[in-house]
Amino acid sequence: MYNLLIADDHPLFREAIAGVIRSRYPDAVIVEAENLDDALAHAEANEDLDLILLDLNMPGMHGLNGLMQLRNEAPTIPVVIISAEEEKSIVLQAMTYGAVGFIIKSLPREKMTQALEQVLSGQVYLPSDVIRSAQDSSSSRHRRQDDNAIPPEMLNSLTRRQLLVLERMANGESNKQIAYNLCIAETTVKAHVSAILRKLNVHNRIQAVLSASNIDFNHYLKR
Repeated sequence: MYNLLIADDHPLFREAIAGVIRSRYPDAVIVEAENLDDALAHAEANEDLDLILLDLNMPGMHGLNGLMQLRNEAPTIPVVIISAEEEKSIVLQAMTYGAVGFIIKSLPREKMTQALEQVLSGQVYLPSDVIRSAQDSSSSRHRRQDDNAIPPEMLNSLTRRQLLVLERMANGESNKQIAYNLCIAETTVKAHVSAILRKLNVHNRIQAVLSASNIDFNHYLKR
């Protein structure tokens, strides 16, 4: 069962997205907020939230400043921006500031359901045109040193269990999936994730996953 917060100032949209969620996850617990202050209060009172769906333009947000404030106040709760904004620079900025996805409000119901499934499974969701742009420039990125590469000394600071957790994070597994596959408690996974973020000097799970994309885990696990 998932616990989600829908933060949007339009009641009809909150109702619509709640309907999309319940059509796929009938037992989901959904709370709602109509401004940033309410969203912050809900996040503080519900630390077990699995996901926050955040509108960029509701009262108190001031664009991406609201996202940054929410990430600072509730760093362990994943946030997906859900907005009518389609500007690529805004999408990429939101990801830089800690969002785990960016869902365009005009998405058809079926694709919006798929996007929610993707982020709830621990993966990143981006609009298709942004993904295409990233793919088009991938060859040029590989010709230069990866700015997100993790220095070996940072990887060597991770315990074997933390490396195993990071490897599964990089494969897109959620905390629940990692806990099941490694036969440990989900609370233990969360503790490992927090330690990984601290040791790798990254601010959120997505930065860790992006940085870990080219790691040869077998090399470090053999030590």
